[in-house]
Amino acid sequence: MSKKTIVLAEARNGELRNVSFEAIAAAKEIASGGEVVAVLAGDVVSDMASQLYAYGADRVIAVENESLKHYTTDGYKQAFLQVFDKESPEAVVLGHTSIGKDIAPRLAVKLDAALFSDVVAIESEDELTFTRPIYSGKAFEKRSAASDGPIIVTIRPNNIVAQEKDESASGEAESLSVDVKDLRTIVRDVVKKATGGVDLSEANVIVAGGRGVKSEDGFKPLQELADLLGGAVGASRGACDAEYCDYSLQIGQTGKVVTPDLYFAIGLSGAIQHLAGMSNSKVIVAINKDPEAPIFEVADYGIVGDLFEVVPLLTEELRNVLVTN
Repeated sequence: MSKKTIVLAEARNGELRNVSFEAIAAAKEIASGGEVVAVLAGDVVSDMASQLYAYGADRVIAVENESLKHYTTDGYKQAFLQVFDKESPEAVVLGHTSIGKDIAPRLAVKLDAALFSDVVAIESEDELTFTRPIYSGKAFEKRSAASDGPIIVTIRPNNIVAQEKDESASGEAESLSVDVKDLRTIVRDVVKKATGGVDLSEANVIVAGGRGVKSEDGFKPLQELADLLGGAVGASRGACDAEYCDYSLQIGQTGKVVTPDLYFAIGLSGAIQHLAGMSNSKVIVAINKDPEAPIFEVADYGIVGDLFEVVPLLTEELRNVLVTN
């Protein structure tokens, strides 16, 4: 049965996040031939519509309002509920990001919808089924809706492959005016740390360090390796607690959950709390001088040695290979 499915696209610093394109692919699977409508919200967002068409959206709706310039729970919830009233979708898909985790359950309550969170795979052959990790990633469960009511799905970044970009696809965004009022929270401005590079939650390559890096300077070789591979740097909670790096880099049960194609675990013991955030990475390479470190039990490849010797050598070898190719 075809379903009209809405995708709540997410942008950061004026650019659409990759998980928005992955959400369109997920919506296509759920829709089973039905219409997929992408929704953009913000103060000026209509110029991003062409990218959503290129990745498979059938229609794009731009909800532009000065009150939506910065994300607030009240503002976005009001705006999206008005979109739903107009479109009456059977399903809604969005990323399992900080925004998605905040707003999805609130929308589910208001719409009396079933919520499937942190989905990593979707099957639609016989029955629409969603796979999600449980017990900190140690096991997976499959769930399906018990009724024909609306469903809301949040997908984990880097798990559902986006459709190949169609450069010839294009279109204009439909403008929808919404009434946003009585906000309990108003964001006047956002001040961010001067960070650059790849978004950790969407990176295909992550170079993560633990207490074994010993200092803030110890992360410099890791940053060099990450830059060479076009990846991002992450860290264990222990490294963050020791003030070797900022908590925004923390990966684990109380940090970010990541699923890159390649994960370097450097100077990391492999505490269960950290494994909960990265054990589903496609390929894990561990570097640790302790051959008994638990991280080797989950690693696909292991190097026993001093990270301050191994990482520079590895970086140099990879640089030579990349230059040769």
